[in-house]
Amino acid sequence: MVTYADRPWTSQYDDFVPETLVYHDNKLVHDYLPETAKQYPNRPALITTAKVPVIGRQDSAMTYKELDDASDALAAALIALGLQAGDRVAIVMPNCTQFGVTYFAVLKAGGVVAATNPTYPPKRMAYQINDCGAKIVICLTMFYDLIKQIQPETQATTVIAANIKEYFPTIAKMLFTVAKEKSGGHRVDLKQGDHWFQDLLTKYAGQKSSVRVSQDDLALFQYTGGTTGVSKGAMATHRALVANTVQLQTWSGFRNGNFDYLNDGMIYLGAIPMFHAYGLIVLLTQSVVATGSIVLIPNPRDIDEVVDVIGHYQPHAMLGVPALYNAINNHARVKSGEVSLKSFVLNTSGSAPLLTATKEEYDAKAGTGIIEGYGMSETFVAVTSNPLHGTHKIRSVGVPYPDVDCKIVSIDDPNEVLPIGEIGELVVSAPNLMSGYHGMPTETANTLRPDENGKMWLYTGDIARMDEDGYFFLVDRKKDMALIGGYNVYPASVENALKSHPAVFEVAVAAIPHPEKVGQEALKAWIVKQPDTTVTADDLMAHCRDYLAEYEIPRRFGFIDELPKTVVGKTLRRELIRMEMEEQEKMGIV
Repeated sequence: MVTYADRPWTSQYDDFVPETLVYHDNKLVHDYLPETAKQYPNRPALITTAKVPVIGRQDSAMTYKELDDASDALAAALIALGLQAGDRVAIVMPNCTQFGVTYFAVLKAGGVVAATNPTYPPKRMAYQINDCGAKIVICLTMFYDLIKQIQPETQATTVIAANIKEYFPTIAKMLFTVAKEKSGGHRVDLKQGDHWFQDLLTKYAGQKSSVRVSQDDLALFQYTGGTTGVSKGAMATHRALVANTVQLQTWSGFRNGNFDYLNDGMIYLGAIPMFHAYGLIVLLTQSVVATGSIVLIPNPRDIDEVVDVIGHYQPHAMLGVPALYNAINNHARVKSGEVSLKSFVLNTSGSAPLLTATKEEYDAKAGTGIIEGYGMSETFVAVTSNPLHGTHKIRSVGVPYPDVDCKIVSIDDPNEVLPIGEIGELVVSAPNLMSGYHGMPTETANTLRPDENGKMWLYTGDIARMDEDGYFFLVDRKKDMALIGGYNVYPASVENALKSHPAVFEVAVAAIPHPEKVGQEALKAWIVKQPDTTVTADDLMAHCRDYLAEYEIPRRFGFIDELPKTVVGKTLRRELIRMEMEEQEKMGIV
């Protein structure tokens, strides 16, 4: 009988992936940048692109040497402004060149990066900036007034502002200055005590930080998405981030010559937001280690721009989420074949379950299929993946990386390890786990728990199972599980069945208070239809009978224009439930 302790997943590894890895005891996250800059000083690191009327798409690139030099200068500036080792710096930016400079500068100065979603409402942004204790905020000018508005609610004493146009190609910069800078809120006057990003780069050009940092020092605060409650600041050390970097580079084959034929470097589609752990670690950090080039996309929801960038640059690597893959699949230029996906040699999906229909449709168009993996903010960031060349199992998030252990425990009794194949809570032990939640000892103790041998395990809150080959299959979030007629129902499985209907573009399923039976739950499905299609609730229920048990089939449907999502594409089921509760209240049901 196979057990989790047998680590059966290691037999599924590609030939170039060892069972255990050698980590760099003295390596820091920002050490990778000068190494790449020395090796490829003139290779583009960050590419800013813009589509100019009549002329067409233009771009401007920051090379690795320029990125290394600029981040050195900003690091010296931060120290001169009073930043001390361990201090947090809040970054309020979308994907842009300034973000890359700031990320490495903060780390070089001995600081801790605390990036936040720039589209957050004021109260939520103020909460995160205050919670992490940031005294310096670095933002784009379009968010400067917002930062000044909430500054009294935080500990921030200094704001550094950068204009998005600074790294635009010349013609695009000129047009932006004339047509959009003022009207779009990008032109601001700084208050006393604040600083211009470019002024600091100029003033401290040629200077470097001499701050000493160890692997056990904090490098990153990543706030959880708050999809199931209060956003928490997960803390990562340099050691954890370097460990995951080694794992990812080994797994993808970058350290073993898999992509040596890309002599000019891997081109990454830079759509996944860098203010999220997925974009910051798997996109930005990994691209630097792999000596790649990122084509930056500030707004990943602008699918027209995403598809146009794909068509123009023919990138090699797509790091995406299911919602992004689904949107690309359904874009008219991709469906018609005008824009090809054949240039992609690496496609990864994480952050949310990848529906079978989405994967099959994308795989049929792309140069190589989507490799689904799993990670979370608390694991910084990935812990499982399907192999690059080995067996890809549909609906599986793959097998654990080297030096990662996983097991399934009972939902009711976390001390009970379940037999292989049974469904329970996924728990993970790995060298890249968070150190804990900032300022939340109780939540930390509930999530990080040592076993009888002192080995630390992270209780993910995700419901999963493992097969005898060591592949893990996510079933749903623990908090999303519904109890219908005495049976456990997992909304993600219902969503997968509904998404296979040709008229369904997107779907979300959640448990709602039963409108007729007090104290019980009912399933409701929210459907976004494909354009120019017609489908009814009865059609969808009939479709589900081929895939689901009768008690798993929703009896209530809502047809809406768009699902509420986090910026990285996770569906906000709690927002749908809130909308339902409001509707029931209006009808006098609750």
